[in-house]
Amino acid sequence: MSEPKSAPPAAAPGGWQTIRLFLPYLWPADRRDLRLRVLYALGFLVLAKIANVIVPYFYKAAVDALSVKATVVTVPILMIIAYGLARVGSQAFAELRDSVFSKVAQFAVRRLGLTTFEHLHRLSMRFHLDRRTGGLNRVIERGTKGIELVLRFALFNIGPTILEIAFVLILLATGFGWPMVSVMVATIVAYILFTFLVSERRIKYRREMNNQDTDANTKAVDSLLNYETVKYFSNEAHEARRFDKALMAYEKAAVKSQTTLSFLNAGQSAIMAAGLGGVMYLAGVGVAEGTMTVGDFVLVNTFLIQLYIPLNMLGFVYREIKQGLIDMEAMFKVLDVPEEVQDKPDARPLQVTGGEVRFEDVSFRYDQRRGILRDVSFTAAPGSTIAIVGPSGAGKSTISRILFRFYDIEQGRVTIDGQDIDAVTQASLRQAIGIVPQDTVLFNDTIRYNIRYGRPGATDAEVEQAAKLARIHDFIVSLPDGYDSMVGERGLKLSGGEKQRVAIARTILKNPPILLLDEATSALDTQTEKEIQTSLKEISRGRTAIVIAHRLSTVVDCDEILVLDKGRIVERGTHDVLLAKGGQYAGMWQRQLEAVEAEAKLAEVRAEGLAVSL
Repeated sequence: MSEPKSAPPAAAPGGWQTIRLFLPYLWPADRRDLRLRVLYALGFLVLAKIANVIVPYFYKAAVDALSVKATVVTVPILMIIAYGLARVGSQAFAELRDSVFSKVAQFAVRRLGLTTFEHLHRLSMRFHLDRRTGGLNRVIERGTKGIELVLRFALFNIGPTILEIAFVLILLATGFGWPMVSVMVATIVAYILFTFLVSERRIKYRREMNNQDTDANTKAVDSLLNYETVKYFSNEAHEARRFDKALMAYEKAAVKSQTTLSFLNAGQSAIMAAGLGGVMYLAGVGVAEGTMTVGDFVLVNTFLIQLYIPLNMLGFVYREIKQGLIDMEAMFKVLDVPEEVQDKPDARPLQVTGGEVRFEDVSFRYDQRRGILRDVSFTAAPGSTIAIVGPSGAGKSTISRILFRFYDIEQGRVTIDGQDIDAVTQASLRQAIGIVPQDTVLFNDTIRYNIRYGRPGATDAEVEQAAKLARIHDFIVSLPDGYDSMVGERGLKLSGGEKQRVAIARTILKNPPILLLDEATSALDTQTEKEIQTSLKEISRGRTAIVIAHRLSTVVDCDEILVLDKGRIVERGTHDVLLAKGGQYAGMWQRQLEAVEAEAKLAEVRAEGLAVSL
């Protein structure tokens, strides 16, 4: 089954545009079986309404038969039985309609949900850095529910009601004349106009409720994700005030919404009562004049009462449909966010032969007002290890993001084995590169799942071998649940070093030809760092490795060290060559040595103080 690959255009604020965008999901071009189900459902819909319109006629016939004393008793009994069968038939056809159409509806919900999910993963890192996770989740959640609301009410309430009104008006026009039809039409039109006008005014309150609900949810999720930070600064009260402020705004909008709802309900009841009174008056006059029977009186009354039930829900249905369309509109707007980084139409899979990585005069900026990289050029030869060092904000991590093509550069080119990364598929590019990031975020699942994420098809034995190479196997098996231990949200149940070793194991399991180590040992103690460095050297053998480092002690054996400052490479060479130059790298090295010596002296002082106290 093929899924839609391109996102549809954004929906305009009007609901018709949103409906138009959604219709292809209900009439999928690649699913003939679902199209047939739509046709069957429409057939059952018509049959259900025909049966529903026939019901009052059997009721009328039974009343007329009972009104004549000479009538054989079997006549009204037969009419009553027919009345009951028609009612059962109407309900049966309606249930068949729902049953047949349910697969179409759920398929549409699933496909649109999947399309949105896939689109979000295709969006650039720029979008995901700017997004508000809680708000985005709520938009998608409400959009999916909105689809079900629109389907349930528009197709199974509004459509059938319109069809039934048409049938009733045609029958009344042919059987009782235009005065009766005029009263019913006036009643229905007044009811619908009043409902739409008042409901339309209420939409702004629903929009405000949605906005405040999204804001409150965003604040709640953000606060809970940063639970530790809240506790560190004792800001529980501050967070509660922020959350309550959003809830208060929601409360005000909700009160206005309820007030206008009460006005709507009262107006609807008044219009329907007036219409019912008018119809009964005309029918009563007809009976008195002998142009209508008692059964006719019952018939027209039953018709209007029968229509009153769905019409009485019209305000609610209209509100729900409008709300569903608003929620769907918000989701379609997410689908309309352009994919900043896209594969070219003729993009081919990356073919890695040696693993040479080359940056040629690369310039890049996240914001036009501030440059990040300026004319950066270097080559990582196949099988070599180069290091990129420099102060914070120099642009080191930006190089890794560009190599993964999370962003497109504005100048220069980046190649792997001579192939421009802009000309190959993103999937093949990222499959060829393994990364151990500085900030390791794990899925809220087991340790086994998080390691296996590097290669989902790997066996348990391969997962454990990767963990051994990352020096974390012994720790894992010491846990009560071993590899099935849950790591918690974002891996918070593990220490920083443990999370980083899981990330290293995950990359080892991926077994890529190119490695990118972004501060890969920054969260490890000295002893563990040495062990991990040994493991990283082993797995880097025969591969091209780019090491982004803050601790210069981890890069002394690299084939080349690049010193990055303010987006430019200011020095390059081996560790010994750079020290001999006495430049920026040498200064950084000296400062780190002094920091290590100071830390060692502080440890000695503390040890002496402890010995004296004992």
